[in-house]
Amino acid sequence: MFCNHHRDYRHHWRSGRDFSDWERQFRKWQRDWQRRADRDRSADVAPAQRGRARRAAAAIGFWMHFMWYVSVIVLLALINLVTSPGYPWFLWPAFGWGIGVFSHYMAVFGRHVIKERFFDPMVEREVRREKAVMTSEKQASIDELSSTIAHEIRNPIAAAKSLVQQMGEDPTSLENVEYGKVALEELDRVERSISHLLKYAKEEDYSFANVNLATVVDSALTQLRAKLDEARVHVARNYITGPTISADADKLRQVFANILDNAIDAMAPVAEGRRIELYVENGRPDRATVRIHDNGAGISEDTIDRIFSPFFTTKEKGTGLGMAISKKIVEAHEGTIEVASEVGRGTEFTIRLPLPVKA
Repeated sequence: MFCNHHRDYRHHWRSGRDFSDWERQFRKWQRDWQRRADRDRSADVAPAQRGRARRAAAAIGFWMHFMWYVSVIVLLALINLVTSPGYPWFLWPAFGWGIGVFSHYMAVFGRHVIKERFFDPMVEREVRREKAVMTSEKQASIDELSSTIAHEIRNPIAAAKSLVQQMGEDPTSLENVEYGKVALEELDRVERSISHLLKYAKEEDYSFANVNLATVVDSALTQLRAKLDEARVHVARNYITGPTISADADKLRQVFANILDNAIDAMAPVAEGRRIELYVENGRPDRATVRIHDNGAGISEDTIDRIFSPFFTTKEKGTGLGMAISKKIVEAHEGTIEVASEVGRGTEFTIRLPLPVKA
């Protein structure tokens, strides 16, 4: 009896005109979307358009699956009602197939729903927070830089103005010549600060070529040879040759010369045994390293974090832009510059630069 009823209902379900029309219409839509997707692939349209076509075809496929599920479960429920109304056995296939329908839904829509409801808001909040932090940090840096620039320019100009006023009060004074020299020195200091500031702010052109790193370091030593001899500083070159890198030799020479110049000044309190040790290393497969170590006065902990900041200097006549420019040059070479120091023991700068990629 069950088999006869089952055949009758199956025959009725398959021969139903409304359901067949619905099925043919959905299959037509699916074919249209498939043809459109194939046409998009053959025409090499934009990936975003192909993605939309795939998502639309997947959505139609899911809804067809869902309609089949509903139709079959309703049919099984009717059969269950006729054959054994006391035991709802149709729930078992409904539950098993329902898991498949739910999995299909999650595969087609779930990822987008989770992304839109959870991940996108979370990412948006994080981006807003990062922007706020960057804005506040940038504003703080601008405020500090503006204050420092004003201080570096205003003080020499005020000193020069005062000296010129004194010269105007007594034009025949014998001290006017000395006043004039000091005023010119202060104005030269302003000019030097502005020149260094423009150099720091300007995006300079770099001429990269294959150079030997040891040769660049030696050229910086040659540049400062007179000052080294005058300060009685012994230089130990702990290298014979160095690796070949792609760099702007003049710009890198400026970096090493600036570090050496600071090292010489830092050893002024050292009475005897002033020493600078240089190392050119190629210990890593993708990086070359230059280490410059001195036995000078060292840098205090509250100062070492600021030495790369523009206009920060501990020198009486320094502009405070040398190390900032050096860091900018090293970073333009995709390298890094680090400093380690101990008060009374000395300072060591470490510059790491990338090696050319071997073909």
